[in-house]
Amino acid sequence: MVESLNSMLVNVRDFPYVALLDVIQEKMSKWWNDRRIIAMAITAPLTLSRESEFRPRFMQSNGWHISQLNPVTYHVKGGELKGVVDIFNKTCTCKEFDIDKLPCVHAIAAAHHAQVSVYNLVSPYYTKEYYLLAYGETIYLVGSQSQWDVPNEVATRVVLP
Repeated sequence: MVESLNSMLVNVRDFPYVALLDVIQEKMSKWWNDRRIIAMAITAPLTLSRESEFRPRFMQSNGWHISQLNPVTYHVKGGELKGVVDIFNKTCTCKEFDIDKLPCVHAIAAAHHAQVSVYNLVSPYYTKEYYLLAYGETIYLVGSQSQWDVPNEVATRVVLP
């Protein structure tokens, strides 16, 4: 994002600070709205990037050998890949699930075996709902100073440099 801001500000760097801030605010408003539109168009439970990361894991987990160790823990083996998954605590010995908060291949296989929706194992931060919440608020442009409604206690306050 810093690179985007730098390239956006190349032509306006010499503007007065207030004008520069107006340009930044206008660009941020546009970005926010663009992301809100993208989020509203999502039809899957997860954000587009996470959904695309998730799909190959589904395919890879097909046909793996699963042994249930207790009601929430599973030993999963696929080829040379092995893992012990705890569905309740959302962990796997491969650590991918623990770090990414997105089910690894082992967790997907275990969830399928346990008849648990893999989407219930995903961090809520990757969901369409959270994406919409992140960009749900509107960034309004400030407008001219003559239109500002400044409380008297703020307008009379002396601010020293």
